[in-house]
Amino acid sequence: MKLKLSEKEFSRHRKNLRMKMEEEELDAVCLFSSRGIFYLTGIYLIQTERPVGLIYDGSKTRIFVPTLEKEHVDQLGGVDEILSYREYPGSSHPMEQLGEEIENLPIKKLGLDSDGYPGGHGYDGPALSGLIDVETLEIPKTIEEMMQVKSDEEVELIRESCRWGNLAHRYLQDYTEPGKSENDISTLASLDASRAMLKTLGGDYYSPKGATTPATAGFRGQIGAGSAIPHALTTNETINKGDVLVTGASANVGGYVSELERTMIVGKPSEKQERFFELMLKAGDVALESIEAGVEFSEVDESVWSFYKDNDLEQYWRHHTGHSIGFAGHEAPYFDRGDDRILEENMVVTVEPGIYVPGFAGFRHSDTVLVTEDGYELLTYYPRDLDSLTVSVG
Repeated sequence: MKLKLSEKEFSRHRKNLRMKMEEEELDAVCLFSSRGIFYLTGIYLIQTERPVGLIYDGSKTRIFVPTLEKEHVDQLGGVDEILSYREYPGSSHPMEQLGEEIENLPIKKLGLDSDGYPGGHGYDGPALSGLIDVETLEIPKTIEEMMQVKSDEEVELIRESCRWGNLAHRYLQDYTEPGKSENDISTLASLDASRAMLKTLGGDYYSPKGATTPATAGFRGQIGAGSAIPHALTTNETINKGDVLVTGASANVGGYVSELERTMIVGKPSEKQERFFELMLKAGDVALESIEAGVEFSEVDESVWSFYKDNDLEQYWRHHTGHSIGFAGHEAPYFDRGDDRILEENMVVTVEPGIYVPGFAGFRHSDTVLVTEDGYELLTYYPRDLDSLTVSVG
């Protein structure tokens, strides 16, 4: 059985959207977001300057694509009708052609996730609302809100992602040693994990995003003093004895991802490294112990912030406690003091409070966590303790 969402699941997504459409008295919606189009149909396309859109009227799905995608969509299936245009910008702008298609449908009120194709890659075009004699309502967050609570099928894909992210990280740690470059280690670990994943899953593996190396692991420049930069970039640093390393690993399964991050230390940790490592672990535990359905996201972050203040760590704080995850690496809601949305059963989140000491090192674990009725379940299961994450030096 392929590791992908079933047609029954996509049908459920469309049904849920149809209910929201009825609440807003919408005759149809037009979606331009690649995530929104995937969520309703299972189709994921490379979006460039050429507009792609989906029209859904509660019963029928019509996708609007350039000619170069017509055969592709026909092979993928998942929609009732394909509407195509020749090319962008064309003698007649694609938005004008989409407007004509909408005008030909019995639509009086149309929901839009954005008023026209959002662009990028040099795209320039008019707002859709100005091209049609139809009442429009912008609903930019509707699909995002629907994606927040995961179905059992989605959770299983994320679980599978965690398994292969775990393997990728194991290779990463095994291949880490002084004198090696981060690019060499990361490339080899990602390649070996991906080969094992594809060999094991065989024809069951599927990614709508077309991943060639579905399992990945690396350091992203967080090496030595660079580990104190939360969003550092890979610079092909050389690993040295005594370095603190902040890692990241994941895998793409059926379009869904997970997040596994760990702090490793090369050789015997110093007292200072050990102290900050243990404080980071405790901050993570505080966050995990705060997670429960019915709790506000902000409450979890507040609990962690209280821990920072109690341990005089405010100066080493750089970001909120975590975020939701699923089809995208970062989704809403967020574990942030400004986000009062409520944790619900079957939400999937990351827990990743970090401690960043400028000029010295950064310390961060990240785990992918399933919210349960009375607490949480860790979906990532790589060791978190210092002994397990100390890289032996011969």
